[in-house]
Amino acid sequence: MMKAKNMKKAKLTIIILNHNTKALLADCLDSIKKNNDDISLQVIVSDNSSTDGSVEMIKKNYKWVELLQGPNISFSNGNNRARKYTKGEYILFLNSDTIVHKDTLTKCVEYLDKHNDVGALTCKLVLPDGSLDKDARRRFPTPSIYLNAFIFNNKDRYWYQDIPANITHEVEVIQGAFFLTTKKILDQVGWLDEKYIFDGEDLDLSFQIKKAGYKVVYYPDVAITHIKKASKNNFSGVTRKMQGVDSLMRFHTKNMSQQYSFVINCLVLIGLIFLKLLRFIKAITYK
Repeated sequence: MMKAKNMKKAKLTIIILNHNTKALLADCLDSIKKNNDDISLQVIVSDNSSTDGSVEMIKKNYKWVELLQGPNISFSNGNNRARKYTKGEYILFLNSDTIVHKDTLTKCVEYLDKHNDVGALTCKLVLPDGSLDKDARRRFPTPSIYLNAFIFNNKDRYWYQDIPANITHEVEVIQGAFFLTTKKILDQVGWLDEKYIFDGEDLDLSFQIKKAGYKVVYYPDVAITHIKKASKNNFSGVTRKMQGVDSLMRFHTKNMSQQYSFVINCLVLIGLIFLKLLRFIKAITYK
């Protein structure tokens, strides 16, 4: 468990999950320290029983970081475990496989300060090769999106390819790798749904925040680097693919099914079962 610290209320709390990503975590924490000049900050690392020396590294080299030791059942559970320790007005869910750039934290918090109607914000997520991480902004997986994105592998609308990536605009879903919101809103919507084991938790949280009457915004004036998937190495490839589809099923049943007829819902679920089968076959074939 995490030791209680006598600390003044922070402007921003950053919650980082970690499982055996010691080197990546060090780079992430160093980037936070280097590129934060203006914000009173609290950083919590929720560690999932790492065996690579991550915990020892934090205790030795990052005494300003608050450590919460696992095990964590899932991404949602690991983040939610930090809930009672948070002291910030704003909460940032941040992956350990990210590098925070100059001014990113300051300008994102300033944006939310100036826009009370915005409930969640992400910045531009840049992959190591310099390209945009398309998952930074997404549309809700409606039946038509399901059909095009997950069956026919055409994700242009799902990824907002119809809107230039350098324009700030409202979106439906932002990625959990950099998900900034407020503690007040998280408390209002109940934080992350822990029934999502892998994937879907950012999709669901975006939905709940919009359902509560707030906007979700993609803000590309600042950026982070996202190594991508490196922080998820505690899941096998087969498990990731199977649970990813399970998360889509849960999202549709929980949030979308009320909008559609029984026949449409049945077709969606049949399609997802088919997708799960295809992913399983592909995973074991190319394992």
